[in-house]
Amino acid sequence: MDPLRMSHLSPRKKRPRQTGALTASSPQDIKFQDLVVFILEKKMGTTRRAFLTELARRKGFRVENELSDSVTHIVAENNTGSDVLEWLQVQKIQASSQPELLDVSWLIECIGAGKPVEMTGKHQLVVGRDYSDSTNPGPKTPPIAVQKISQYACQRRTTLNNFNQIFTDAFDILAENCEFRENEDSCVTFMRAASVLKSLPFTIISMKDTEGIPCLGSKVKGIIEEIIEDGESSEVKAVLNDERYQSFKLFTSVFGVGLKTSEKWFRMGFRTLSKVRSEKSLKFTRMQQAGFLYYEDLVSCVTRAEAEAVSVLVKEAVWAFLPDAFVTMTGGFRRGKKMGHDVDFLITSPGSAEDEEQQLLQKVMNLWEKKGLLLYYDLVESTFEKLRLPSRKVDALDHFQKCFLIFKLPRQRLDSDQPSWQEGKTWKAIRVDLVMCPYERRAFALLGWTGSRFERDLRRYATHEQKMILDNHALYDKTKRIFLKAESEEEIFAHLGLDYIEPWERNA
Repeated sequence: MDPLRMSHLSPRKKRPRQTGALTASSPQDIKFQDLVVFILEKKMGTTRRAFLTELARRKGFRVENELSDSVTHIVAENNTGSDVLEWLQVQKIQASSQPELLDVSWLIECIGAGKPVEMTGKHQLVVGRDYSDSTNPGPKTPPIAVQKISQYACQRRTTLNNFNQIFTDAFDILAENCEFRENEDSCVTFMRAASVLKSLPFTIISMKDTEGIPCLGSKVKGIIEEIIEDGESSEVKAVLNDERYQSFKLFTSVFGVGLKTSEKWFRMGFRTLSKVRSEKSLKFTRMQQAGFLYYEDLVSCVTRAEAEAVSVLVKEAVWAFLPDAFVTMTGGFRRGKKMGHDVDFLITSPGSAEDEEQQLLQKVMNLWEKKGLLLYYDLVESTFEKLRLPSRKVDALDHFQKCFLIFKLPRQRLDSDQPSWQEGKTWKAIRVDLVMCPYERRAFALLGWTGSRFERDLRRYATHEQKMILDNHALYDKTKRIFLKAESEEEIFAHLGLDYIEPWERNA
């Protein structure tokens, strides 16, 4: 997260609502010529219609400002099919040219996909049977209900298309500040607010848009309202200018430095890394020494191309000792992110003996040391056999064998030049985590190491809604007092009674 992300928000007074005419797309911008959309303003409002129109046109959809015979799809919000047909009659549009009548959710899904999506029953507006009989005004078909947004991230699909980044950036900064101050309750409040806003398929442009959305308490809504009105949050601005926040942000950017060390350095009066490094009385751990030594590389983002290059080298090394092993890139890159701060891999082998698994990571480290590819490593042995399952602590670290390392990625392993590399540099230091798990635990480990707020809420959901305990090792049913087996992530979701959500939809 970039703490300066909010700097582009210029202070301003309350912005006027858009009332001007919509600007039509130019022919060269239209990708889908056979699909002509008209967005009904009735019950939607001018501002939201203008926003959806602009968004759809950016994605290459042809959206007409005026209703005409060329329109193939009419999109409405909080209207029944009967409502729309009544409106069409007033507009004197003949039934022979009647277009598809669809809920706004269809257009939002199209915008998210960047192409037309299939029209299903949930999208189509139902016309009441009594509509054609004007003498029988009986009850009309109720409008399609707005889909209820769950308080749990594991029941929401969250892609990388964040329509509310101006708000989520603010809450990410406030959550981080609370974490630095060890104010757990407020940290969770802001994290959940950011998480639910990231899942919304529309941009919040007025406080009315926040109605019915969970995890938005009065304080959170106050910040949203201030950003809508002024373009920024005074509280976020104060945090970004706060000396303590700036110092903790800087100190924790060093590999191996946590909150306790940051607190110590801050109390000693340090405000820059150069002062910390030059202080002779300080003793640094091996990890911190490596963090300072390779700081410039480690603080820069890892690109997907770099992650893929590391993946090739990891697989080559692992397969040299365990040819049948499965090596899976996890973390943010598995969720579809193009940038990250490190690269995580889960390793498991269906046919290897226990001692082969335990020796694998050390063998890989020895191989990389001989090849000059290893800058630092810390091998943590497995305590899985000593673990009394299940773990009742939601955010407990798993007990698998793992290795935290700094890898030396040679430039020649990349197909293209990377913008973050200094000219003439032949390698880059990259943070890599390797996790070795027993084959029968692979589904639980993969789910856990794919990460984000999504996985934390999955555990919370299991505990509070299903009376189960989920962690990176197992799923335990407290009611039946049994462990539930799973060969895949899909089976874990099924045990929990949840729809399966793909990794790229877990960016909570």
